[in-house]
Amino acid sequence: MAQTTPSSTAPSSPWARLRRTSLWRLLALLLLPVLTLVTCVELWMTRHDALEAANAAYDRSLLGALKSIDANISTASGGLSAELPYTMLEFFELTASGHVYFRVASSDGLVELGNADLPLPPGTLEPGVPRFYDATYFGESVRLAAYRRMVDATDGAIPATADGPGSVLVQVAESTQSRQEFTRRFVQRAALRDGLVLALMLLGAAATLAVALRPLSRLARGVQERSPDDMTPIADTDLPADIRPLVAAVNEQMARTQALVAQQRQFLDDASHQLRTHLTTLQMQIDYARREPDPTQVQDALAAIGGEIARATRSTQQLLALGRSDTAAVELAPFDLAALLRTVALELLPQARAKQIDFGIHTPTPEFMAVADSGLLREALTNLAANAIAYTPAHGTITLSAAGDALGWSVNVEDNGPGMAPEERAALGQRYRRGSQAAAGGSGLGLAIARSIAERHRGALRLEARAGGPGLLAILWWPKP
Repeated sequence: MAQTTPSSTAPSSPWARLRRTSLWRLLALLLLPVLTLVTCVELWMTRHDALEAANAAYDRSLLGALKSIDANISTASGGLSAELPYTMLEFFELTASGHVYFRVASSDGLVELGNADLPLPPGTLEPGVPRFYDATYFGESVRLAAYRRMVDATDGAIPATADGPGSVLVQVAESTQSRQEFTRRFVQRAALRDGLVLALMLLGAAATLAVALRPLSRLARGVQERSPDDMTPIADTDLPADIRPLVAAVNEQMARTQALVAQQRQFLDDASHQLRTHLTTLQMQIDYARREPDPTQVQDALAAIGGEIARATRSTQQLLALGRSDTAAVELAPFDLAALLRTVALELLPQARAKQIDFGIHTPTPEFMAVADSGLLREALTNLAANAIAYTPAHGTITLSAAGDALGWSVNVEDNGPGMAPEERAALGQRYRRGSQAAAGGSGLGLAIARSIAERHRGALRLEARAGGPGLLAILWWPKP
């Protein structure tokens, strides 16, 4: 089916513009953002791991201080006594590079040591299990460790409450400044390291791309240095394996172009020879008419000139049709094949009547649909039918027919003319090749035009002997798209 091409003024998509850009810019537009995103994710993960590592290390110091305070709490005297390890707390404050807070409180509220307003742990604190949590104390971010110690009710040191038996809550807190400073320094070093790795990766990718593109640059210079008429294949011996399919495709395209150029040159040579022959004949007949004093001979010469002009016109039309069949785009579309046969038959009916030929058509149905380029197909059928009229003697029979099946369609031209030998049928269809029974004045292009049009439709032209008597059957077949 014929397809409509999008307008060149339509806005191109971002991906289309990206595909048209250079590989260097493609590297900058795609690889750099991806690597930057990966680096940012890696830095975020590094910061998270560094914070976890800092918490694990500093929480061990908090736990040590917590256990040290708990070890100095006693109820042996019948009351609650606590000997606080101030030396250890001072050392802990020094290593924490910030403030250190503590609190010891009984569940009955009678004993309260240290910083009484330290934030309590969220939820219920399970006895005997230390808990670490973050909070804010007087606008400062702190890390706390809390531990609840149960007191034996028989001691009577801390009486039981409505919430349960007596207990002692021990809390130790430190500023997170040291942790944050450690994490910041760690992340900065990681950022410098990742930035260096990112730069090295970009430089390595650019260097790799430059080395990879060097064969393409060499190939481009080699093509640019060629002369316009140099169609020799491009050598791919020194090229990478990934580029060789491209070079093979270019060589194949150049071979097709070279064949097309040779075909066009041959067409021009043949056309000039054919037209020159007609013009030379016309000039000779005109010169003869000028010199001839007999009016009857002059009339004969003018009639000969008219016939030669008709033959020249026919040759010119066939040459144009041959050129169009070789180069015109095949536009496939549904059409009525029976109507095409009727059109060609009406066009050639005067020529058939002049020789008193029985000229008819036969189709399976009044409307017989097919898919092809109807214009090119009409040209091919006209040439086949005109050839049949030229070869068939007076009072002969010519039938145009069409057929179709699951594979494709065909148009057939059958005549009861003299026919031809099998070896002669195989050779016909070449340009300017005429049969032994051809009449004078033919150009030998009719079958060549039909064969070219059949091949443009991925089909074929077959010449067969007519069944049941002398004659020829020309079959132009093409497959379904």
